[in-house]
Amino acid sequence: MSPDDAMQRLNVVLAHAWMVRNFLKHADEVQENEEMLEVHRMIFDYIRAVEPAFQRGDAKEYLHRAKGKLPKLNRAAEYFAAEHKRVSDHTNFEMAARSLSGCVRQIEEILAAVD
Repeated sequence: MSPDDAMQRLNVVLAHAWMVRNFLKHADEVQENEEMLEVHRMIFDYIRAVEPAFQRGDAKEYLHRAKGKLPKLNRAAEYFAAEHKRVSDHTNFEMAARSLSGCVRQIEEILAAVD
Protein backbone atom coordinates (compact mmCIF):
# COMPACT_ATOMS: atom_id res chain seq x y z
CA MET A 1 0.00 0.00 0.00
CA SER A 2 1.35 3.43 -0.87
CA PRO A 3 1.84 6.01 1.88
CA ASP A 4 -0.87 8.19 0.34
CA ASP A 5 -3.35 5.30 0.26
CA ALA A 6 -2.50 4.46 3.86
CA MET A 7 -3.06 8.06 4.93
CA GLN A 8 -6.47 8.12 3.25
CA ARG A 9 -7.51 4.81 4.81
CA LEU A 10 -6.28 5.85 8.23
CA ASN A 11 -8.22 9.06 8.04
CA VAL A 12 -11.45 7.07 7.59
CA VAL A 13 -10.59 4.84 10.57
CA LEU A 14 -9.92 7.95 12.64
CA ALA A 15 -13.36 9.27 11.75
CA HIS A 16 -14.76 6.21 13.53
CA ALA A 17 -12.46 6.80 16.51
CA TRP A 18 -13.69 10.40 16.63
CA MET A 19 -17.25 9.15 17.12
CA VAL A 20 -16.12 7.07 20.10
CA ARG A 21 -14.40 10.16 21.45
CA ASN A 22 -17.57 12.20 21.01
CA PHE A 23 -19.66 9.56 22.79
CA LEU A 24 -17.27 9.46 25.75
CA LYS A 25 -16.86 13.21 25.93
CA HIS A 26 -20.60 13.66 26.38
CA ALA A 27 -21.36 10.58 28.50
CA ASP A 28 -22.47 11.66 31.97
CA GLU A 29 -21.19 8.39 33.41
CA VAL A 30 -17.53 9.28 32.78
CA GLN A 31 -17.50 12.90 33.89
CA GLU A 32 -16.32 12.07 37.42
CA ASN A 33 -13.78 9.45 36.34
CA GLU A 34 -10.48 11.10 35.42
CA GLU A 35 -8.95 7.90 34.00
CA MET A 36 -11.92 7.36 31.71
CA LEU A 37 -11.81 11.01 30.61
CA GLU A 38 -8.23 10.38 29.50
CA VAL A 39 -9.52 7.93 26.89
CA HIS A 40 -11.40 10.57 24.92
CA ARG A 41 -8.54 13.02 25.41
CA MET A 42 -6.06 10.52 23.98
CA ILE A 43 -8.26 9.93 20.93
CA PHE A 44 -8.39 13.71 20.45
CA ASP A 45 -4.61 14.06 20.82
CA TYR A 46 -3.96 11.23 18.36
CA ILE A 47 -6.22 12.66 15.69
CA ARG A 48 -5.00 16.21 16.14
CA ALA A 49 -1.39 15.04 15.92
CA VAL A 50 -1.87 13.74 12.37
CA GLU A 51 -4.32 16.38 11.17
CA PRO A 52 -1.83 19.06 10.01
CA ALA A 53 0.07 16.51 7.91
CA PHE A 54 -3.21 15.32 6.36
CA GLN A 55 -4.18 18.89 5.50
CA ARG A 56 -0.80 19.41 3.80
CA GLY A 57 -1.01 16.05 2.02
CA ASP A 58 2.23 14.98 3.69
CA ALA A 59 1.79 11.21 3.92
CA LYS A 60 5.31 10.61 5.26
CA GLU A 61 4.81 12.93 8.23
CA TYR A 62 1.26 11.66 8.78
CA LEU A 63 2.44 8.05 9.00
CA HIS A 64 5.37 9.02 11.22
CA ARG A 65 3.04 10.72 13.70
CA ALA A 66 0.46 7.93 13.47
CA LYS A 67 3.13 5.36 14.37
CA GLY A 68 4.63 7.48 17.12
CA LYS A 69 1.37 8.07 18.95
CA LEU A 70 -0.05 4.58 18.44
CA PRO A 71 1.26 3.03 21.68
CA LYS A 72 -0.59 5.66 23.73
CA LEU A 73 -3.80 5.17 21.76
CA ASN A 74 -3.46 1.42 22.17
CA ARG A 75 -3.07 1.76 25.95
CA ALA A 76 -6.16 3.97 26.08
CA ALA A 77 -8.16 1.42 24.06
CA GLU A 78 -6.97 -1.45 26.26
CA TYR A 79 -7.88 0.49 29.40
CA PHE A 80 -11.32 1.34 28.04
CA ALA A 81 -11.98 -2.26 26.99
CA ALA A 82 -10.97 -3.56 30.42
CA GLU A 83 -12.64 -0.90 32.56
CA HIS A 84 -15.76 0.37 30.78
CA LYS A 85 -18.05 -1.91 32.80
CA ARG A 86 -16.97 -0.18 36.01
CA VAL A 87 -18.51 2.98 34.59
CA SER A 88 -21.53 1.41 32.89
CA ASP A 89 -22.55 -1.99 31.63
CA HIS A 90 -24.80 -0.36 29.01
CA THR A 91 -24.43 -1.68 25.49
CA ASN A 92 -23.33 1.76 24.27
CA PHE A 93 -20.15 1.51 26.36
CA GLU A 94 -19.48 -2.06 25.29
CA MET A 95 -19.86 -1.15 21.61
CA ALA A 96 -17.72 1.97 22.00
CA ALA A 97 -14.97 -0.13 23.59
CA ARG A 98 -15.16 -2.67 20.77
CA SER A 99 -15.14 0.09 18.20
CA LEU A 100 -12.05 1.78 19.64
CA SER A 101 -10.21 -1.54 19.90
CA GLY A 102 -11.17 -2.25 16.29
CA CYS A 103 -9.88 1.13 15.19
CA VAL A 104 -6.52 0.44 16.83
CA ARG A 105 -6.29 -2.95 15.12
CA GLN A 106 -7.09 -1.39 11.76
CA ILE A 107 -4.50 1.34 12.30
CA GLU A 108 -1.89 -1.32 13.09
CA GLU A 109 -2.83 -3.33 10.00
CA ILE A 110 -2.72 -0.31 7.69
CA LEU A 111 0.61 0.87 9.07
CA ALA A 112 2.05 -2.63 8.63
CA ALA A 113 0.94 -2.72 4.99
CA VAL A 114 2.67 0.49 3.90
CA ASP A 115 5.36 0.06 1.22
